[in-house]
Amino acid sequence: MANDYYATLGVRRDAGADEIKKAYRRLARELHPDVNPDPDTQDRFKEITQAYEVLSDPKKREMYDMGADPFAPGGGAAGGGFGAGFPFSDIMDAFFGTQAQRGPRSRARRGRNGTIRVELDLSETAFGTTRELTVDTAIVCTNCTGAGTAPGTQPESCDMCHGRGEVQQVTRSFLGQVMTSRACPQCGGYGSVIRTPCPECSGDGRVRTRRTIKVRIPAGVENGTHIQLAGEGEVGPGGGPAGDLFLEIVERPHAIYERQGDDLHCTVQVPMTAAALGTSLTVETLDGPEEIDIRPGTQSGQQIPMYGRGVKHLNENGRGDLMIHVNIETPTKLDEEQEELLRRLAVLRGEERPPGKFSPGQQGFFSRLRDAFNGR
Repeated sequence: MANDYYATLGVRRDAGADEIKKAYRRLARELHPDVNPDPDTQDRFKEITQAYEVLSDPKKREMYDMGADPFAPGGGAAGGGFGAGFPFSDIMDAFFGTQAQRGPRSRARRGRNGTIRVELDLSETAFGTTRELTVDTAIVCTNCTGAGTAPGTQPESCDMCHGRGEVQQVTRSFLGQVMTSRACPQCGGYGSVIRTPCPECSGDGRVRTRRTIKVRIPAGVENGTHIQLAGEGEVGPGGGPAGDLFLEIVERPHAIYERQGDDLHCTVQVPMTAAALGTSLTVETLDGPEEIDIRPGTQSGQQIPMYGRGVKHLNENGRGDLMIHVNIETPTKLDEEQEELLRRLAVLRGEERPPGKFSPGQQGFFSRLRDAFNGR
């Protein structure tokens, strides 16, 4: 035999089909003219391609093992020698590692996902709620049950690709004759055509409709949370599986509370006299009204915690806290009697001319960091 195809690919004579294919792919990556522009590689590339065409075809390999070279003059190579009916998909496989799927593709495809914005009050996000949502979506056509054909009819085999879903074209290149495949332009790759489409869905297999679904919003969601409802999106073309529906939570601002994570914060204004003498206030929490004590001598800026009165933790037990920030109100308008009483109090406390207590202004970042490490 003039050519040793096994030596050309660097494989043993008993090598299996997978081993031969891997060897060819490895060499093709190195020797393809687009990768290696050296003119000498073109002849070498043709040699490995010819060797692969023989050894990858069981009939040609058997003929070669019996001593006949299919590419030798009169050797019986179908199509007249190198390149006839060349398996172009194997070259593509050598460079991209995959081979295009053969055969017609299904008309049924997965439907698109959808997103709905759901506005909730703070109490609904804190404790969860149930909502009924109206969704404009696509469902399976009941007239054709997703087939897309009129009742009593069926899709017909495409007369251009004969049901294969693809057509082949032979072109000439430096490799010889190269056969390529592409989706059939007549049937779009489906292998069949719908001559009589369903009058309800016009052959799409689905129709638009409006439906209502009941969804459970879990406790602890917050502004921007996304909830996935699997299979509640649009049905796909051809009656394909439905996509998913996502709920985007939008939390409305609360009149009193500001939410920070699962904690709630609010500010209460307390008169100077009440802060000095102490008092009690009624706070409208998410659980209802509750009493809190303002201890005598409470200062402006102090926080009064109400543990476990915040938002429920999402997918966990327990709740955040409610932090009440106290702001002391200093009177700005006094009548004569009130002013006289305050002056007498100032005299009793020796505060007619208070010396005042000064401290540094706004701390910088590193000062605050230092104090945090020092436990201040």
